[in-house]
Amino acid sequence: MAVRKAGPLLLAVVVSVSLLAGCGRGGNATKQPLDNFTAEEIYKRGEFELENENKPRDAVHYFSEVERLYPYSDWAKRGLIMQAYSHHKARQYDEARGAAQRFIDAYPGDEDAAYAKYLLALSYYDQIDEVGRDQGLTFQALQSLREVIEQYPDTEYARSAVLKFDLAFDHLAGKEMEIGRYYLKRGHHTAAINRFRVVVEDYQTTTHTPEALMRLVEAYLALGLTDEAQTAGAILGHNFQSSPFYQDAYAQLRGRGLTATPQGSSWLTNVYRQVIQGRWL
Repeated sequence: MAVRKAGPLLLAVVVSVSLLAGCGRGGNATKQPLDNFTAEEIYKRGEFELENENKPRDAVHYFSEVERLYPYSDWAKRGLIMQAYSHHKARQYDEARGAAQRFIDAYPGDEDAAYAKYLLALSYYDQIDEVGRDQGLTFQALQSLREVIEQYPDTEYARSAVLKFDLAFDHLAGKEMEIGRYYLKRGHHTAAINRFRVVVEDYQTTTHTPEALMRLVEAYLALGLTDEAQTAGAILGHNFQSSPFYQDAYAQLRGRGLTATPQGSSWLTNVYRQVIQGRWL
């Protein structure tokens, strides 16, 4: 079969890609002038660095150059959202937020604005790690995720944001539990109760609620406040009877000759009345 000769256009593309590839060798990506290349060629090089070379920081350079050299082109808009993505992939979270926010400010009605908002929220969310750290980032993540859910409810990003919102919310409850257990272990029962109360009242939909109720039983029994302990046990038994935390709380109450039934009048009585009996007044 005869081999066709490459036409001038194909040769030009091959030469451009080769030259752009040379720009990235030896760590000199930021030192090579790109003025003679088209916006598409520079953008494609950024994609190559990101997808084939796994070099998101080098990709940022090319996407930034598209925006600098061709600021009013459609490629500049694409380059800006890809800067946000590349910064995030490189774990440069502050820079990712900055690029994402610039995209939102410049193109609020664009179809990629939802993705930019999601990337901004993700840059906070992905910095949430172990429970023991400061929770400021968790609150910022929750706020940003809520904005994605409320502003772009019909997008795939909203669905993903809902899942991450629940996990971040659970993270905050976990922080309260960690501090509460710390106080309880050291015999600071009132301080521990205050933390567990926050979980029961403010984070009752999280996975930490059963343990919080069991710890309340433990702390109130230690203080001799049996009405509160029994009421906490009643809430736990009604909502989480199959939980091992209920079995533990039940054993503690039974060991004192008590039952898991609501008693007296306290904040826990109000919780029991509202959550279990459905009475809010």
